[in-house]
Amino acid sequence: MLLAIDCGNTNTVFSIWDGERFLCTLRTSTHHARTADAYFTWYSTLVKHYGIEAEITDVIIASTVPRVVFNLRVFADRFFGCRPLVVGKPDCLLPMNPRVDEGTVPGPDRLANAVAAFDRHGGNVVVVDFGTATNFDVVAADGAYVGGIIAPGVNLSLEALHQGAAALPHIDITRPENVIGTNTVGCIQSGVYWGYSGLIEGLISRIKAEYGMPMKVVGTGGLAPLFDQADVGFDAIEDDLTMHGLTVIHRYNKDNGST
Repeated sequence: MLLAIDCGNTNTVFSIWDGERFLCTLRTSTHHARTADAYFTWYSTLVKHYGIEAEITDVIIASTVPRVVFNLRVFADRFFGCRPLVVGKPDCLLPMNPRVDEGTVPGPDRLANAVAAFDRHGGNVVVVDFGTATNFDVVAADGAYVGGIIAPGVNLSLEALHQGAAALPHIDITRPENVIGTNTVGCIQSGVYWGYSGLIEGLISRIKAEYGMPMKVVGTGGLAPLFDQADVGFDAIEDDLTMHGLTVIHRYNKDNGST
């Protein structure tokens, strides 16, 4: 079985893939000092709790935090006896190489999203990924990642607003009933929710205009369903897009003899 690991700036997600479906998905906070032993203690405890019997034979990693990759490599080698594939490294093949400026290395999660979006929806796709940052990834007709946009993440903006203005409370993002707020919390919620809705809708529109042909738009990440309520232009919501991309990349490497 395959263990797919997506390590982001805020959270690290482990999913076990049996070749047809994900048996379980486990989530922990990202911490660069977490050791291989600590990963295994956490992982094995939860797998046992959920009653999952999985003999891991392969591991693939996408990490936007380079400092954690070493310990994840040790984790895979020590406890599963395998050398993991690491997306973005030269020995990890992609179905289609990105077409970006020379010297630019797209984030591994963005590459996985592009592969997954092409596999599920074909080419000419925009992926909007809600994470620590809000990423817009453009996938060409042949499946290549060809660029995108990075905007501040919703929760990151809320935290910055709270820390930068002493009188403003920390709030959770939600869709407000009214655009015009009548109290401090309502004003912040409206500014963030409708402000980001306008940002998303506007950037999708500008991407399509610059690209010059019809495009599908796929939302992913924890806040995608919430912003879908604002009718920002999503054609689909995929909650497992990055993980699906990792399974496709792993299969491609298996088929081409690099694992």
